[in-house]
Amino acid sequence: MSSDMSSLEPWSTRAYALLRIVVGYLYLMHGSAKLLHMPHVAMFDQLQIASLIGVAGILELVGGALVLVGLFVRPVAFILSGEMAVAYFMAHASKGWVLVPLMNQGEAAVLYCFVFLYFAAAGAGIWSIDAARRPSRPAAASTA
Repeated sequence: MSSDMSSLEPWSTRAYALLRIVVGYLYLMHGSAKLLHMPHVAMFDQLQIASLIGVAGILELVGGALVLVGLFVRPVAFILSGEMAVAYFMAHASKGWVLVPLMNQGEAAVLYCFVFLYFAAAGAGIWSIDAARRPSRPAAASTA
């Protein structure tokens, strides 16, 4: 096998779409656990919808679904990135070790924060409703 990885370049748009879909699904599951109790997580049994965690659940359920299908990805991902930054500093950094998320169980929050920030910058990509809604552009004239 060649050490030249450029042969993988055509797959980058598909890999990005898969990343968006999987991250959206995983995030949706966080909201579903909090609000719909599916999957059941005992610590969310008495969750009040008007609490910070309840509002986070709404953002996770709705935002995760929108990222999953690729609708309004840029603004939604920006909001979700902010949510994860707030979650990190409120729930994890307060435990100490602010610059070492491994020590305060904040790795997932940091990872989601920066993945969503990337989605906000890069957009939905292929296999998304956003891509389907874009008007198709005529092919550029050949300059041969």
